Amino acid sequence: MPAPLLYESHCHTPLCKHAHGEPVEYAAAAEARGLKGIIFTCHCPLPGLGPNHVRMDPEQYEDYVALIAAAREKFAGRVDVRLGLESDYYPGVEPWLEKLHARHPLHHVLGSVHMQVTEYRNRFFRGDWFEYQQLYFQHLAESAESGLYDTLAHPDLVKNESPTDWHFARIRPFIERALDRIAKTGVAMELNTSGLHKAIREINPSPTMLGLMQARGIPVVLGADAHVPTRVAADYPGALRTLQSVGYTEISYFLDRKRHTIPITDALASLK
Repeated sequence: MPAPLLYESHCHTPLCKHAHGEPVEYAAAAEARGLKGIIFTCHCPLPGLGPNHVRMDPEQYEDYVALIAAAREKFAGRVDVRLGLESDYYPGVEPWLEKLHARHPLHHVLGSVHMQVTEYRNRFFRGDWFEYQQLYFQHLAESAESGLYDTLAHPDLVKNESPTDWHFARIRPFIERALDRIAKTGVAMELNTSGLHKAIREINPSPTMLGLMQARGIPVVLGADAHVPTRVAADYPGALRTLQSVGYTEISYFLDRKRHTIPITDALASLK
């Protein structure tokens, strides 16, 4: 059996209030799937919010760090457990995130535009879904240019907010302009397999958008966005083959916020 090579680069903990299972259970699932490691990227705390149901609270951040450290110690020599973060982007949040990211060494910082959450929608949605889609890709490009992130998570997530208003040909010019900006930054983008279970049942981003990314030389990080242990590395073989179908030959992951690459053929062979 080939040596483990891949990491789960996007997974959560119960601190975000909508994931289930302890970090040690996710680590055990990573071991069973033949992964080299797992990087926890739970939803970051944000400033000025009241009670919330989708992220850890600011006072829970140290609990999060300790939780991952305990799992790392328990799985030492078996699975490489690392601390990361999924941090929301919207204009004005940058100073908060700069300080948050500096509090502890992080291995992988995912940037997310979560246009479905109440706070973002209240601030930016004006009743026009096409306009909202355009703004989403504008903010995605801005997040790459902020210098805060290693990878942009589920980068066409907005398609699931109002599927009947999603027309790829119409939004494509705005996607391409965003990708041109992202490519200049060197920031990676995620292939997120959880999209297979959302309103539009396809990976995030779609194969067509992946092809646009490949044409611009944008690196791809693979993540299942696991909110339960059984989702760790879910649908990885199909996702890797999709990457090959649009011209990618390598898959990336981050440690110490530095990008590493693996040939896709080797990654496929390593999975259980």
